[in-house]
Amino acid sequence: MEKGTAGENPTRINKYASACAIVASMISIIFGYDTGVMSGAMIFVKKEFKISDAKTEVLAGILNLCALVGSLSAGRTSDYIGRRYTIVIASVIFLCGSVLMGYGPSYAVLLVGRCIAGVGVGFALMIAPVYSAEISSPSTRGFLSSLPEVGISIGILLGYLSNYIFSGLPLRLGWRIMLGIAAIPSLLLAIGILKMPESPRWLIMKGHLGEAKEIMHKVSNDPEEAEFRLREIKKVIGIDENCDVDIVKIPDSVKSQGEGVWKELLLKPTKSLRWILIAGIGIHFFEHATGIEAVILYSHKIFDKAGVHDHKHQILATVGVGLTKLTFILLSTLLIDRVGRRKLLLTSLSGMVVTLTGLGIFLTLAEHSGGKLIWALVLSIITTYGVVMFFNIGLGPVTWVYTAEIFPLKFRGLGVGIGVAVNRLMNATVSMSFLSISAAITTGGAFFMFAGISVIALIFFYFFLPETKGKSLEEMEALFTCSKNVSKEVEI
Repeated sequence: MEKGTAGENPTRINKYASACAIVASMISIIFGYDTGVMSGAMIFVKKEFKISDAKTEVLAGILNLCALVGSLSAGRTSDYIGRRYTIVIASVIFLCGSVLMGYGPSYAVLLVGRCIAGVGVGFALMIAPVYSAEISSPSTRGFLSSLPEVGISIGILLGYLSNYIFSGLPLRLGWRIMLGIAAIPSLLLAIGILKMPESPRWLIMKGHLGEAKEIMHKVSNDPEEAEFRLREIKKVIGIDENCDVDIVKIPDSVKSQGEGVWKELLLKPTKSLRWILIAGIGIHFFEHATGIEAVILYSHKIFDKAGVHDHKHQILATVGVGLTKLTFILLSTLLIDRVGRRKLLLTSLSGMVVTLTGLGIFLTLAEHSGGKLIWALVLSIITTYGVVMFFNIGLGPVTWVYTAEIFPLKFRGLGVGIGVAVNRLMNATVSMSFLSISAAITTGGAFFMFAGISVIALIFFYFFLPETKGKSLEEMEALFTCSKNVSKEVEI
């Protein structure tokens, strides 16, 4: 809860702010759907176009490589035109990609569609959590900022269900419907988001105090809370806290624009800003370096290695992955503002180390037995669900909440954009190399590797990431003032 906020009820969630965050999170549902549906669609694409494993990896990973362009562009775009219109751009780009994928007369056209959709994904992953964080109060920011990750989980589950429902259609029709149907919600979101307000923090950064004040009163629980939040933002921007005019001129040195912001963040950062950048990039790096994309995207391959060879049964088993992901992401949203980001992260990584190691052991036994060890098959499936469970109780949602809240307002668009770019790069690296790595060191060996990386991630999070629960966005830079202060903050 923001310090000194009179009258704020820390347990009360503002309905208007929640509605804004939910609508913004719709773009994440569309992205999640694409991730989930591609897991099953690849089976049928491979059959129709008779492509190799290498081309399958490219098809899976090209979306995330193109998302690099989207995420880096989105940060600057959102600083120039606003958070709301950036979501519109993301929706339109994804709509175009979905239509092209649904058409997909050849492997090359399908790749182009995936790449266009990837740019939209980059925009979406950067802007949805930032928008949600900027309209939220500290007491509910964790919950509202994690809604985009909930959206991804819902989308993945819908994608798996789509695989199961449309898998019975003729080969040339089934996977095209699976991929192309995402164009419909993209169009609806592009229209619907125009009804939502702009981020009040972005408006203040541009000098539109009157409009920001009107929106802030809507997303706050009472007038006292709204006025306190407005004063805090004004102070950080460099505006007189008592200034009450509708429009004020903001000095260029304060605005989030131009090469100066890049240089200040990347080349000449202050100690606190450097620490924030390391934390933001590090958490995004480890989110996918620990192997979750291999489980989500190639779950049908994992189940095949474990001994489940029927395509229909494989797809049905992946639905269980989607249900597990959604169940525990919802649990995490209820805990994140009560337990805190740091404890959820450490619990999550500890569980992932155990379950990834177990998955490596049981898959190795199942492969060597040729699928004859039923108990190894069952335990392989259970530990697969276990990896998904522990990832989504902490690392999955906290990554997006944490990076959306730690960067100062001036650097938020750029900083989150860089973090998302790293996230997509690691996602692409895992999705485009998992089959090759599995062929080289076995599928079980690949998960032993991910378990080792998870140990490194656990150490990094323990020493580098302080708790941010209950802090206002304007307090974050002070939290990271220097390494000495951060080390004190992270003590449990």
